Amino acid sequence: MFGGAALSWPASAAAQAQRVSVIGVLGTTSFDSVPVRFSAFHQGLKETGYVEGQNLAIEYRLAEGQPDRLPALAADLVRRQVAVIATNGGSFPALAAKAATSTIPIVFTGIGDDPMALCLVASLSRPGGNATGVSLTSSELVEKSLELLRELAPSADTIALIRGEGTDSTQYWSEHVAAEARAVGLKLTVAARAVGLNVLVPHVQIDSDFEAVFASIVHQGAGAVMVAATPVFVRRRAQIVALAARYRLPTIYPWREYCEAGGLMSYGPDLLDAYLQDGRYTGHILNGAVPGDLPVQMPTKFELVINLNTAKALGIQISRLLNARADQVIE
Repeated sequence: MFGGAALSWPASAAAQAQRVSVIGVLGTTSFDSVPVRFSAFHQGLKETGYVEGQNLAIEYRLAEGQPDRLPALAADLVRRQVAVIATNGGSFPALAAKAATSTIPIVFTGIGDDPMALCLVASLSRPGGNATGVSLTSSELVEKSLELLRELAPSADTIALIRGEGTDSTQYWSEHVAAEARAVGLKLTVAARAVGLNVLVPHVQIDSDFEAVFASIVHQGAGAVMVAATPVFVRRRAQIVALAARYRLPTIYPWREYCEAGGLMSYGPDLLDAYLQDGRYTGHILNGAVPGDLPVQMPTKFELVINLNTAKALGIQISRLLNARADQVIE
């Protein structure tokens, strides 16, 4: 009996080793840019029974802030026949994955646009096809951010919206995404004019010289700034934050990483929760779930982060009420 059991161990171990799932991660940013987000993704995978290096292998394809590389990176993952492609960092990776395959399941996160308008899914409740994930779209984000910005800079009569409009070097910039960027600018303009504010929306390529951008909006009289949720801007957050400080412009950002780099305030969906859900969905699909049956998740958690050191440097007094509403205060 013992001899038979001993003989069975190698075969059992070999079978276990073969049960390693392989997924692809397609994104615009590197680990160095947002490591905590990737940690949340791994936590979601772990909750569904998958740990990299144990029963999971991950093929990483990260564009390092160059979205024109994404179609080729997506095609490479398809050639490698990964079980799932998890995308992050905005609409670019999701669109590249969708264009590359109609059969491999796709789980997206960081989508700041309407996934239905981007033709990623048929509906939010029943996506159909091979894609599902987490959308960060919220109709109230622009108005709420404007409200907070007015609290920071009540005397400003002109504000500037800095949003990415594409690159000069690539044809990959989707018309859908460009339209969404214009829609954000229009929405802010309408909301601002309703309360008597002027809005500047400079033409900002995602590989723009931000020095020139800030000099231009200051010359045109901007008294405060809103930075839109353009994923590739995260890699250049230190530069953007430094320019806002140099020109002494109260600025609200979309994500906490800007405040951790010295930005004044951020407000937006909790991205760690989104990446956690991304990992869970990926694990569920590995366990047999059909992506078309998994509803697209919408943001339920939003976070307000305030950097009191930056407020002090700008001479801005943060009210007790605003301070109490913050999810995190950096001192």
